[in-house]
Amino acid sequence: MNIILGSQSPRRRELLTGLDIPHTDVTIDADESYPADLVGGDIPKYISRAKAEAYTRMHALGKDDLLITSDTIVWLDGKVLGKPHDEQEARAMLRDLSGKTHQVYTAVTFARRQQSAVSSQQSVVLVETEVDCCDVTFDELSEAEIDYYVSRYRPMDKAGAYGIQEWIGLAAVSSIHGSYFTVMGFPTHLVHRYLNRHSLE
Repeated sequence: MNIILGSQSPRRRELLTGLDIPHTDVTIDADESYPADLVGGDIPKYISRAKAEAYTRMHALGKDDLLITSDTIVWLDGKVLGKPHDEQEARAMLRDLSGKTHQVYTAVTFARRQQSAVSSQQSVVLVETEVDCCDVTFDELSEAEIDYYVSRYRPMDKAGAYGIQEWIGLAAVSSIHGSYFTVMGFPTHLVHRYLNRHSLE
């Protein structure tokens, strides 16, 4: 298979490479807004599929192509913590996360061509999405710790204003229940399982 990873995230690219899966990286310009009534894992599921659909509208998938897209959110007390717009918002998010357990939901979408059940001369794009959830617990964070992390690591490109693989994960995450890589933004076990299930690896 020709694996196409639709992501700008260097972490996702690194993790897919870590699975020893050759792939091509592409950037997808997609609308990441979502209906207001969606909650929890349904949000990244919707956005991940929107990314795949944006790509397949612009590019025809070949019979040996597999497109993989993904999206991650941090979910705390019934609300989404997205990517902070500035340092002030990043600090506010980390104060909210301090001393609490939150959920990280990551969705992975797989899109590939499949022979149509109606006609052997036609094919359709099959789109499948899976969602994984991990519980993450933070110790209490001091203002000094929050200031240090935000000013040094500038986590404005990360959902919930933190990267678990960075200093804050080493210093303040006291427990996780689920996949570490889901928190990083790419549940590698779901990718491996999908490829094995369809004999695509």
